[in-house]
Amino acid sequence: MQKIRPDMDIGHNIQRLRRNTNMTQDQVVAQLQLMGIEISKSTYAKLETNRMNIKVSELIALSKIFDADIAEFFFGLL
Repeated sequence: MQKIRPDMDIGHNIQRLRRNTNMTQDQVVAQLQLMGIEISKSTYAKLETNRMNIKVSELIALSKIFDADIAEFFFGLL
């Protein structure tokens, strides 16, 4: 079975946004869980390394946590 390669580096942009807010992965995971997003640290780490596709609900929650426009996840800094 062949994996589909992502055509956008969303994971790198998630990581950049997290670092820009001076948050650790643990802090982001805790915030997501408080928002009702059930996610583990290992799953979150997979999002940042593009080893797992992000869900829309996770993307929306991260945009609120990082106070970022959704487009920043796809295209980087605008």
